[in-house]
Amino acid sequence: MSVEKFGPVRVGLLGIGTVGAGTFEVLSRNQAEITRRAGRRIEITRVADLDIARARALVGDSVRVDADARGLVADPSIDIVIELIGGYGVARELVMAAIENGKHVVTANKALLAVHGNEIFAAASRKGVMVAFEAAVAGGIPIIKALREGLTANRIEWIAGIINGTTNFILSEMRDKGLPFDAVLAQAQQLGYAEADPTFDIEGIDAGHKITILSSIAFGIPVRFDKAHIEGITGLESIDIRYAEQLGYRIKLLGVTRRRVHDGQVQGIELRVHPTLIPARRLIANVEGAMNAVWVKGDAVGHTMYYGKGAGSEPTASAVVADLVDISRMLTADPDNRVPHLAFQTESLVDVPILPIGETETAYYLRLRVADEPGVLADITRILADAGISIDAVLQREPAEGESQTDIILLTHRTIEKQVDGAIARIEALSTVLSRATRIRLEELN
Repeated sequence: MSVEKFGPVRVGLLGIGTVGAGTFEVLSRNQAEITRRAGRRIEITRVADLDIARARALVGDSVRVDADARGLVADPSIDIVIELIGGYGVARELVMAAIENGKHVVTANKALLAVHGNEIFAAASRKGVMVAFEAAVAGGIPIIKALREGLTANRIEWIAGIINGTTNFILSEMRDKGLPFDAVLAQAQQLGYAEADPTFDIEGIDAGHKITILSSIAFGIPVRFDKAHIEGITGLESIDIRYAEQLGYRIKLLGVTRRRVHDGQVQGIELRVHPTLIPARRLIANVEGAMNAVWVKGDAVGHTMYYGKGAGSEPTASAVVADLVDISRMLTADPDNRVPHLAFQTESLVDVPILPIGETETAYYLRLRVADEPGVLADITRILADAGISIDAVLQREPAEGESQTDIILLTHRTIEKQVDGAIARIEALSTVLSRATRIRLEELN
C-alpha cells in the first residue's frame, strides 16, 4: 500500500557541484525510505547549472537541465528551491526571488545566511515560506535541529565548536608531526582538504559564518556577523602547540558564543573565532583530522556534543535531504505553527549586544621570549598582579648551554581581555622581554 498522502514535492536545484551531485544521489538511492518518512515522493525535476553537459550526465534525461537559474526560481511547477551556488551575490538574488515567488528554500550557504540572514528570514516570514539550512553548519551533523528542537527546553549557556575541517586537519598534523603551518597547508591542498585559495578557512571566516548562525539560534538574537571577532591560524607556531601539550592542553580553532550574565542580568553575547587552548582530557580536544564537533552547554541538559563529518558530498547532502523531508512534512501546516527559522518566534527575537573582544572573559596562554637574567619572572608576575590577573601555571624552559635567552610560558585565570591588553603592553616594554608576547585564549569548557 502506498504511503503517499499527497502528490510529489517538486524540487529545483541551483548548482550541481559536489554537494548537489551528492544530494541527487542520496535522494535517488534512498527514495523509498525517504518517501516513507516524508509521506510523499520528493523529486528533483529541474536543475540549473552553467555546465549543462556535466549536469545532464549526472541526472539523466528525466530531469530538465539548463543554465536558466532565474527561470527555475520562477517556475510555477517547483515547490522547493535548493540553493547550492554559494557566495553572497547571485545566491542572495536567487534566494530572494524564490521566496518572492512563494518557493520554500533549502540552502547550505552559511556565508549568505550569516550576512543576509535577517533579510532572508524576514522575507520568508512575510511570504509564509520556509528557509531550511541544516547543511550550512557542520555538514552532516544535525546541530541546527538539535538547537532548534532537541534542546528547546534549555537556556543555552555557551557553544564551542570545531566547525572548520580544513583548519582542524592542519592543527592535527602540526601537533602530530611537528611541521610548520605552511608545510601542512600545502599538504592539505594536495589532499583536497583546502582550496587553492584557503583564505576563508585559515583566517577563520568560514567558522565565523557558522558560529554566527549558531549564536542566533541559541540565544534568539538577529544574525550579527559584522560584530563577530575573528582570528585564524596563520600566525600559530608549532612551538606553542608543543608547549600547550606539555601543559596538558591542545590547540584548536574554536567558534565560541557565550551568554554573559552578571547578577542575573544578561550583559551581552560573546561571539568569537580564534585558536584556543582546551584541556587534552576534554572530548572535543580529541577531535582530529577534518572532523567537526560542536559542544553545547544547556542549563537543564548539561553538556552535549555533536560529532561527525563537517563537509563532503554525501554528509552535506544528508543534511540537505533532511531539510527537504522537513519541509515536505510541513507543507500543509499553518505557517504560524512551524518551527521558527531561528528557534524563537520572530517577534520574540531580542537584539542583545554582541560584546567587543575587549570585554571578553577567558583565560590566557602567554609566551614571552626573555633574557636569561634573575628577576625577569618576578617583574612579569608583578605587572600581571597589578592588573588584577592571577596566574594558574608557569613553565620556564631551561636555556641550552651558551644561550642567553629563554621562553617563559604563563597560564592565567579567567580575566577580561582589555586588562590583559594593558598588562602585555607593560610587559613588552621591559628591557628583558625580547619580542612581542604570544597570546592564545584558553577555555576550560566546564
